[in-house]
Amino acid sequence: MGCALVTGASRGIGPVIAERLAADGWKVAVNHAGDGANAAAVAGRIGAAARVARFDVTDEEEVRRGVAEIRDELGPIEVVVNNATGPQPLIPLEKQTWEDHLDQLRFFVKAPLLLLHAVLPGMRAAGTGRIVNIGSEVTDIGNLEFGHYVSAKAAMNGLTRTWARELGPLGITVNIVAPGWIPVERHEGMDTEDYRGEVPLGHLGTPMDVAEAVAYLASPGARFVTGQRLVVNGGRTMS
Repeated sequence: MGCALVTGASRGIGPVIAERLAADGWKVAVNHAGDGANAAAVAGRIGAAARVARFDVTDEEEVRRGVAEIRDELGPIEVVVNNATGPQPLIPLEKQTWEDHLDQLRFFVKAPLLLLHAVLPGMRAAGTGRIVNIGSEVTDIGNLEFGHYVSAKAAMNGLTRTWARELGPLGITVNIVAPGWIPVERHEGMDTEDYRGEVPLGHLGTPMDVAEAVAYLASPGARFVTGQRLVVNGGRTMS
């Protein structure tokens, strides 16, 4: 297998996605913007098939440089997992600003676009590629005081479908995995009972649940799956 780039892979769900893809035989670029110690630990657990890739996914020049360095060290990037995110503050509607919305759009629209531009020539030449975006169930719910985040994730849903149509003739699939609330380090100590009560399966999901969905969409078994949104939340938002 070739190389998979996982953005925001130093903590949260990202490290588990990176390690799960490595288990399938992918070489993995563990991206981070400033959390070098944790990224190095992730790469260390994976071993020789991994390298740490430090660059800001919202900065055009850094993305070009970072992708070029990955290509030089691990070979052409065949899979991109757009997992990186920034702060997600709750902000009452009357206090939300356009900058608050741009802060989210930079991660969920700008960053995927910059990365696609950087990897597309290689995927086009290879006649294959996988883009897996990490979305959220919030676009089905419309969480209070979260319009800036929800609308940016909804935009990611839209670009996933459009890219799937445009890139399909090139052999490139584009899909989105939309988790529910998956507790990670930053959620330590938070009460989960109310949320758990709304999950038909009766328990919270884990980062591995998300990673398994990503691994499937990156695999040869998903070669005929594109433009799809796979919700991983125990059935909480069935439709």
